[in-house]
Amino acid sequence: MKTQVEERFSEFFEKWVCQLEQVQHQLLKLSQEKILLHNEAELQALVSKVTNLHKEYYTAKWAAAHQDVLAFFCPVWSSPLENAFSWLTGWKPSMLFQLLRKARLRNVSEQQLRKIEELRLKIRYEEERVEREMERQQVAMADRKMVELARLATRVRNGGGAVAEVEGLVDVAMKVMLSGLERVMKSADCVRLKALKGVLDLLSPLQCVEFLAATGMVQIRLRQWGRKRSNLLTLTNEVKDLAS
Repeated sequence: MKTQVEERFSEFFEKWVCQLEQVQHQLLKLSQEKILLHNEAELQALVSKVTNLHKEYYTAKWAAAHQDVLAFFCPVWSSPLENAFSWLTGWKPSMLFQLLRKARLRNVSEQQLRKIEELRLKIRYEEERVEREMERQQVAMADRKMVELARLATRVRNGGGAVAEVEGLVDVAMKVMLSGLERVMKSADCVRLKALKGVLDLLSPLQCVEFLAATGMVQIRLRQWGRKRSNLLTLTNEVKDLAS
């Protein structure tokens, strides 16, 4: 059963993906044109539409995560396939640079390639910093205070100790842990946004359209494949139940 946060964000996410797919059609159409029929202002307007969509997503995500951050570490609105490729509640920033190499952008200069490599190294450093913070949060689960609290909770459950006092300590500990996870999630999102903005700042409007067409296609296809697999597994299980 979904929580209220999961219900609301699932509804938001479905609408958001539909908007992304609509923009994706425009991006693909423009990126596949042999002769450029649009001026830079039109291309930039389309790029801005995509970046605004991303800003809208992260604004909604952060608001919802403040109420229930755990919902974003195992999101019900994503398929298991999507979740398998998730990095701290979203796509891994380094992925953008792999896509850049595969996207075959037109007229990329040596200077652009050099700056893109510099940005890649900076983003990798930022990723490692966030990963170290996540590791610190995970290791903190085994520190002396948490072990003692677990023992106290077990003792109370077995009929010894003050229930209210221990429950209060558990609530405080949980708030600290959830606050740490929310901080890690926001840090990871900031690296994602920094990577996206950094890449777009180095590209021309046409190159931005080509690049966003490639990244959007991967995101949408992964979602479609994940849903198809989940639906197939559900159908298979239903057939097995009927046959048994």
